[in-house]
Amino acid sequence: MSTVTDVRRGTAAGTGEGRPRRRLVARPAAWLVWGVVVFFFLNLLGVVGSVLVSSFGQRWFDTWLPDGYTTKWYGQAWSEFALFDVIVVTLQVSLLVVALSLLVGVPAAYVLARRNFPGKRLAYLVFLLPILMPPITYGIPLATVLYKFGLAGHLSGVVLANLVPSVPFVILTMTPFIEQIDPRIESAARMCGAGLRSVFLRVLAPLLLPGMLASAILVLVRTVGMFELTFLTAGPDSQTLVVALYYSMSAAGIRAQQSVDAMAVIYTSMMLVLLVISLRYVNPTQLVARVKEEPDA
Repeated sequence: MSTVTDVRRGTAAGTGEGRPRRRLVARPAAWLVWGVVVFFFLNLLGVVGSVLVSSFGQRWFDTWLPDGYTTKWYGQAWSEFALFDVIVVTLQVSLLVVALSLLVGVPAAYVLARRNFPGKRLAYLVFLLPILMPPITYGIPLATVLYKFGLAGHLSGVVLANLVPSVPFVILTMTPFIEQIDPRIESAARMCGAGLRSVFLRVLAPLLLPGMLASAILVLVRTVGMFELTFLTAGPDSQTLVVALYYSMSAAGIRAQQSVDAMAVIYTSMMLVLLVISLRYVNPTQLVARVKEEPDA
C-alpha cells in the first residue's frame, strides 16, 4: 500500500516561522486494498461468529439472534460423537507422525545439507512434490496400496499416510537449520575423538533443538488439520477430529445443528491453540534463512 507525501511549506499558527508540513494522501489503490481486507475479515468474522452463536443457541430460525442460550449442545456433542475417544486418537496419530517424521527427516536433512551427490536437486524436487501437490492427487493411490496390504482402516494406516507429506516437510524445514551450523564444530569434535553418534547427540542435537521443535510443532498442526489422507485411510476406530467433524456435518439431518456447530467450535479452538503455540515457539523467518559463510578478509 503506497502513499504519496505532499510536503508543503506553511506558516505555523501564531509564530510566523516557516515549517515543513506533511500531508499523507492515500492513493485509490490503497483504499481498494484496505476495502478488500476489511471485507474479507468481516465475512470471516460473520461466518465464525454465526457458528459460535449457534453452538450456544436454543432455537434460531428467523430472528437475528437465538431465542435463548445454553451450553447443553457441547455436552451432547461430547457424548454423541464420542469426542474423548476421537481426541485421544487425534493425539496418538499426531504424536506418532511427529516422532517418526523427526526420526527419519532429521538424518535425511543432515545428509542433504552436508553432502553433495549426483541427483541432489532431483531429491529436493521429490521431497517438494508431496507438499506442493494436493493430497487428494496421491492420496487415492496411496490409500489403495494401504488397503491392499491391510494397513488402511487402522491407526497404522493413518500414520503411514500422514508420513508422506510430513517427512519431506521436516527435511525442508531442518535443512536451513543444519546449514547454519559451522561444519568446523563437527570437525573439532571429531579431532577430539568423538564418534559419529557422539557428534550427533552431544554436539548437533543441542544446536538443532530449536529447528526440531519448530518442525515438530508445524507437523503437529499439519497432521491435526489433515483431512484428505486421514479420511481416505481411517476406519471407525481411527478417525481424527477433522474426519469426525465431516461425518457429523454429513449426518446433520438426523442430529441437532447446534451440536454439530459445538463440535466445529471445539475443533476450531483446538487448532487455534496449536497455532498460538506454534507462533510462540517458531520464528517463520528461520524456516527460510540460510547463512552462508563469508570468506575471511
